Amino acid sequence: MQQVLIVVNDAPYGSEKLFNALRLAIQLNEQIPTPKVKLFLLSDAVTGVLPRQQPGEGYNLQQMLEIILAQGAEVKYCTSCVQARGLNDLSAIEGCVKATMDDLALWLLQSDKVINF
Repeated sequence: MQQVLIVVNDAPYGSEKLFNALRLAIQLNEQIPTPKVKLFLLSDAVTGVLPRQQPGEGYNLQQMLEIILAQGAEVKYCTSCVQARGLNDLSAIEGCVKATMDDLALWLLQSDKVINF
């Protein structure tokens, strides 16, 4: 099974990078044969896992992340990035897991393709 790692660094609403990464992950999960999709959020992208966000218009990141998780993808976000932003005590969308650079390094070594947003 092919493994695809998607790494996102940008804030969820400052650009459409996280939105486009999630769109791509959903589409990859619908391909046959289905690759193993892993999504790792770094820097300001970690704020995308905060539940109950209510942007005025447009897309719903929580719903998109829940779809990706239901499709079988794994979603991890950087612990030190969360701590640097003072968000350590806030909850995350169910299924999204705090991780370290060791986790990202392992995923990178296991991946056939890596995409960076």
